[in-house]
Amino acid sequence: MRRFGLTQWLMLAPAQMLLCATIALPALAVLWLSFTESTYGSGGKFVGFANYVAVWHDVYFWRAAKNTLIVVHIVIYTELFLATLMSVGFAGLKHRRLLVSIILMPYAISEVVAVIIWKFLMDANVGAVARSLVAIGLPQMQWASDPNAGLALVATVSIWLNLPFSFLLIFAAVLSVPKERLEAASVDGAGVWRRFWHITLPAIAPTMLVALVFRYIIAFRLFSEVWLLTAGGPARRTEVLAVYLYKQAFSYANFGMGAATGWVMVLVSLLFGIGYIRLLHSRGFARG
Repeated sequence: MRRFGLTQWLMLAPAQMLLCATIALPALAVLWLSFTESTYGSGGKFVGFANYVAVWHDVYFWRAAKNTLIVVHIVIYTELFLATLMSVGFAGLKHRRLLVSIILMPYAISEVVAVIIWKFLMDANVGAVARSLVAIGLPQMQWASDPNAGLALVATVSIWLNLPFSFLLIFAAVLSVPKERLEAASVDGAGVWRRFWHITLPAIAPTMLVALVFRYIIAFRLFSEVWLLTAGGPARRTEVLAVYLYKQAFSYANFGMGAATGWVMVLVSLLFGIGYIRLLHSRGFARG
């Protein structure tokens, strides 16, 4: 393995200083804030772990954590399944460029605008999607008053918004699978499922893990979809951790608890992410 010398470190120094200034220093400032009692007009009084204890004993925090974990795992695994299904299906089509362009369309829309459009489409009175679902015999989705329906809509919008990211990564991996191996397996009598399971899936597995890690990190900060659709209601039953943090810091002016919540989110996502990263290293990069 090539070792870094002084020249290499000096070349990396500007980028490292930029990362330190934009990420490390603000993170440390928030960490210090989490140990203080701070609000508007207050410089902050050191209270130790009092904010973390308060968060630990807050029933709304645990409800938000539960909602976050449920929605995040539904979103990332549904995205992974759909992205893989579409990638394998599109790989053999002649007019796949048009289909890929359609899949990428959500990325051309602002996240806030997209959520507002979905909110209008799912309006029980005038929403085209909501009325269409009722027309085909499905029950009306009371997402504004039913917490389960609200979280389901949040998950749906998040999947629609972020599916292009997972799709692009996995589709590129599917296209890189050697056609000779697939053709040889077909000649030997392997069906579509066996070719996918024994050739395509092992080849794209590292890329799927990369998509999984990135989407987990991004999805854990879920905020816009919940805030714009339900604002955490009814009765704070659709809150996620990012919304809980926002309310603690800016609605209730409790900056200390907001900062503590932020660091809890970092630690929890890190704990979950370590497992995926270790798996990614052992199954993907380590083999290379």
